[in-house]
Amino acid sequence: MGKNKQHDIEAGVGGGALYPNMIENPQIRWAFVRKVYTIVVIQILLTIAVACVVIFVPPISRFLLARTPASLAVLILISIAPLLVMLPMIYFRERHPINLVLLILFTICISLTVGLACATRSGKVILEAASLTAVVVVGLTMYTFWAAKRGHDFNFLGPFLFAALLVLMIYCFVQIFIPFGKVGTTIYGCLAALIFSGFIIYDTDNLIKRHSYDEYVCAAISLYLDIVNLFMALLTLFSGSDS
Repeated sequence: MGKNKQHDIEAGVGGGALYPNMIENPQIRWAFVRKVYTIVVIQILLTIAVACVVIFVPPISRFLLARTPASLAVLILISIAPLLVMLPMIYFRERHPINLVLLILFTICISLTVGLACATRSGKVILEAASLTAVVVVGLTMYTFWAAKRGHDFNFLGPFLFAALLVLMIYCFVQIFIPFGKVGTTIYGCLAALIFSGFIIYDTDNLIKRHSYDEYVCAAISLYLDIVNLFMALLTLFSGSDS
């Protein structure tokens, strides 16, 4: 009797079912969830470190913002580097430790982009965007786990989010050639923040229910990109309203 009671207590602390009628072992799924979030936290910390180097080391920021041929070439390389690293990373996503090495390289490439974006913004705007990003991510993550526990499913969001992302990309592409000014920037920031908030719910739901245990790299990439894109959207939003 005492043994069963102890097992029930352990199951309730990080080992209970994440959603109703859960067939798989809850403890194994919880271990997978903790592993993914550990990777995401490391990615976020690495991003903060690299971004701080870009912002607070004057020679780096001056070179990247100098608009010289050399700096423009580096900026182009920084822009396409995540795509170049992502392709082999997806291919080797289940091959350890190559997948983790490529994941670190991918994170560094994204971090350089984040640092470059922050280098052109004020400290107030960066702090506001980072604070709100943290609040939204924690809030939406807790909500998704709570909703999944009660049988809600967010898989239906996939097609809508994909369509919304296409519209956002087209909007961004048009704005490059036909700038919409401060209002257009604010609208873009609002739309992007809403879309990537939806992606956080969608990808967290997939983490809880659908990712296989070997897909920890894919799960971590999805959540990491959601968080980074949400931060960048809020950075754009606050920059537009601050200017």
